[in-house]
Amino acid sequence: MKLSRKRILLLLAVLLFLAGLILAAVYLKSVADYKKAVKETTFHDVDIREVPDGDYVGEYDVDFVYAKVQVTVRNGAITAIDIREHKNGRGKPAELVADRMIQEQKIDVDTVSGATSSSIVIKKAVENALRGR
Repeated sequence: MKLSRKRILLLLAVLLFLAGLILAAVYLKSVADYKKAVKETTFHDVDIREVPDGDYVGEYDVDFVYAKVQVTVRNGAITAIDIREHKNGRGKPAELVADRMIQEQKIDVDTVSGATSSSIVIKKAVENALRGR
């Protein structure tokens, strides 16, 4: 049985369509997992006054958003937060949140408008640095 050129093209089109649907489903699942990970991110109290002087590196990754930071502590205060790496997906960058943490001397500061996920990831990376994780 010989397949006609039209049937072969139709079969290829159907296979490409199905492959596209599968890829779209995988992508949407990844996005849902990322949003869930951000939503479920919790913060623990860190008494910065109890953290010994030093430079601490921490990171946090929720797939589409990732941050690696170096936090400098001197005399019981955060003196610098260097964002070494920041993958912010399609959202806006949230580096301003680091300035807020230094200014307020705490991790749980307001997120940057339009960059909520990035803000959460940077804050968690700072917490991880100070908690040694």
